[in-house]
Amino acid sequence: MDDEGRSCCTPPREGYGIALPTVAAPKQGGGRENPIRVRGGRCFVGTDDPVIREDGEGPRRAVTLRDYALEAQTVTNARFSAFVEATGYVTEAERYGWSTVFYGLLPEDATPNSHDARAPWWVGIDGACWRAPEGPGSDIETRMDHPVTQVSWVDAAAFAAWAGGRLPTEAEWEHAAGSADGRRFTWGNEEPDDETIFCNIWQGRFPRENTCRDGYMGTAPAVSFNATEAGFHNLVGNVWEWTSDAYRVRSMKRAAKARNARAQLRSEKVLKGGSFLCHISYCYRYRIAARMALTPDSATSNVGFRVAYDA
Repeated sequence: MDDEGRSCCTPPREGYGIALPTVAAPKQGGGRENPIRVRGGRCFVGTDDPVIREDGEGPRRAVTLRDYALEAQTVTNARFSAFVEATGYVTEAERYGWSTVFYGLLPEDATPNSHDARAPWWVGIDGACWRAPEGPGSDIETRMDHPVTQVSWVDAAAFAAWAGGRLPTEAEWEHAAGSADGRRFTWGNEEPDDETIFCNIWQGRFPRENTCRDGYMGTAPAVSFNATEAGFHNLVGNVWEWTSDAYRVRSMKRAAKARNARAQLRSEKVLKGGSFLCHISYCYRYRIAARMALTPDSATSNVGFRVAYDA
């Protein structure tokens, strides 16, 4: 994290707080897609062995959850397309007129409108949105089974309500990922590296060289790699996943209090799971306890979501 408490993984939209044209909330009309029932009870969130302390990964704490259901995969481009077609919904990136794109996915002649000086691999591209993730000239025709990206928390929550569900809490997400036994990753404790592939993360030297040993420069299909014992796909890697929770660091230290004040001011939300851009040398956030904060109107190349339901 930098001195403003931001995650280096995905930059916030600098225009947070700008009034956008309002859109009507879509009425419920979508259906569930492969939800997996998860038994609640006494569960755990966080870790007593944090790697990135400033993110608020610890301490490990007990929570009580009711039974719930969580979809086995993230929402895909195909499914989000059906949502837009049925409701006429217009995403926040479309209303802003631009969004943030990882530069490694862009053609050489792309013309950014801005870049993040602290993370220059992120650039603003006019016209980038869920249907054109890298801006004009890009499309999702060959990626309909991939996670939808360039969607904000507001967009994700709107889709979830249309589907008759909601975004999961951070505790629900971690419990579904296998936090009960204290494992570091969804598959256990074996560390992935540039040769040992468990999920879609970066292989090589970030951000200049990606060997794509896992088969993907960007996103992978929502249903890919080995599922967890419970049947979930890509809970870590591929795309960050929005949760319903406001971001907060649990600490009494002065720096944490200041960070929480900023998070509250900016209405930041918690994301879980890491993405295809994560690497242990740069962003070791594909662990179950890892987390990231982002303003709810932000949308990028590596952020998506999955839907939860009350049991």
